[in-house]
Amino acid sequence: MEVRIIHFYPDLMNLYGSRGNVLALERYLKQLDCDVTVEPVVPGGGADFTRGDFFYMGAGTEKAARAAMEDLGRFEGQLKAAAQDGAAMLFAGTAMDLLGREIKEDGGETYRGLGLASFSTEHGKRRIVEDVYGHTDLYPEAVVGFMNKCGLVTGVETPLLTELALGFGNEKEKGPEGFHWKNVFASQLTGPLLVKNPKLLETVAAAIYARRGKPLPVDRPVDRWAQAAYQVTEEQLRARVK
Repeated sequence: MEVRIIHFYPDLMNLYGSRGNVLALERYLKQLDCDVTVEPVVPGGGADFTRGDFFYMGAGTEKAARAAMEDLGRFEGQLKAAAQDGAAMLFAGTAMDLLGREIKEDGGETYRGLGLASFSTEHGKRRIVEDVYGHTDLYPEAVVGFMNKCGLVTGVETPLLTELALGFGNEKEKGPEGFHWKNVFASQLTGPLLVKNPKLLETVAAAIYARRGKPLPVDRPVDRWAQAAYQVTEEQLRARVK
């Protein structure tokens, strides 16, 4: 099966090793015998969205995210159509903000997001830096990660993480976190989220297959190092839950 990954702004939006999400997914799909092409989108450049199976943007500074949105607006209609059609997407870290209706900066200025969802983000002076341990309705295993943000997200009706036992959610401590609709996954957890959470990696791959009307192969690759790292992290964070 041929799979095309559209990677938005791999240099501009690459804080905390965000590129690792694409590398992990590409490797996983190749182990499933997929022919994978990664097509980067740079400011002012284009991509063949009609052939996109997975759309990705990683984390950047708040300034970088605004710069990314100024260019990303060109693709608003195409991205909304792809999402409606069931294309898999992951927007991680500050990239999640851009899926919403608007972003209000710390200085008071507001700019538009893609409007793929109705939520909004407001940046403040408080920076939230902490570990996260939560759960999603997509599978039983816990989701682990790290957060470094200064925005509160309000108006999310369908969060990716339905509850947190540790960490700050979209708008409050231990509240729901992220956004999920159809095959659109978004979270303000930074870094290579798909590397840290092998089950989420598998879930995203399953979404790509499902759009083609196929289930994931029964014989799937297992990254023992990633699994071992997840188990250590999960155990350590669970031990801190009160």
